[in-house]
Amino acid sequence: MQDSVLLNIENLKVYYELRRFGFVHAGYVRAVDDVTLSLKKGEALSIVGESGCGKTTLAKTILGLVKPFSGKVIFDGKDLTDLDGRMKLWYSSQVGFVQQDPYGALPPFMTVKRILQEPMLIHGIKDPNEQMARITKILTELKMTPVEDFLGKFPHMLSGGQQQRVVIARATILNPKLIVADEPVSMLDASVRVEILQLLRQLQKEHGIALIYITHDLSTVSYFSERIIVMYAGWIVEEAPAQELVENPLHPYTKALFEAISDPDAENLKTFKKVPAGEPPSLVNPPSGCRFYPRCDARVDGLCDRGRPEYLWVNEKHRVLCFPEEQKQRFKT
Repeated sequence: MQDSVLLNIENLKVYYELRRFGFVHAGYVRAVDDVTLSLKKGEALSIVGESGCGKTTLAKTILGLVKPFSGKVIFDGKDLTDLDGRMKLWYSSQVGFVQQDPYGALPPFMTVKRILQEPMLIHGIKDPNEQMARITKILTELKMTPVEDFLGKFPHMLSGGQQQRVVIARATILNPKLIVADEPVSMLDASVRVEILQLLRQLQKEHGIALIYITHDLSTVSYFSERIIVMYAGWIVEEAPAQELVENPLHPYTKALFEAISDPDAENLKTFKKVPAGEPPSLVNPPSGCRFYPRCDARVDGLCDRGRPEYLWVNEKHRVLCFPEEQKQRFKT
């Protein structure tokens, strides 16, 4: 149902202008190029891809930190393409952000209590009793107890996992409708990663918050989200329900990502896994045709190196950006 859609992104392009000598226009970096997607209320969506694929730029655009070159971002029925001051303040209360580096995300001169009070003061929640009630509730949910032991601590006095819990608490203290988590556990010890992801997922489910999880780690996404989007060179190349994508990846790049997942079985380390040759393309001068074409083992010369492929819908929830098989066969023959 349309009423259940929280976020709509339509034909979004985010280009960064390049300038020579500081003032001469020298082209664009096409970080996000014609992306369309939607997110339902309360849904957990993972966006995956290697470094430089555009996933963090997409997240920043959703957060309102980057202005689109073209296209629309519609949140809860409101067009966010041109936010004014009042709308920016409202939107910042609706969307929480969990950063990659928890220590860098926290002001070192503020205590935990002051860090969590700050967003409430900005948005007019000035009653000390309500502030403490919210702080106590969220820290208890994040298993930072006894709460009194943490309120007076500064970020450097906390472990990495505790710092990230404070970042999550700050992101959810205003009861937002959406949380954007950009690589939220990549800088944490392996021993606490699963626990942090479980706490974040538990909060998301209990409070009915929509969640966008940005990562390059496919080993966690199937457990953490209902739907997965795969990005490559600024494009969405595949989208499907999480379990379906894990069991039946169709795009050659998606298959390559799953091939690259580390295997805990030492015996399997004796055989080198096959990964695509070459490097991701320049987003200043991307290749004509399919952007994965230069690295794709299934490419068809004369077809894949020309026009952009269209989305093929395997079913109503699974799409892949590729040329139809019958079209490939015609070019092969």
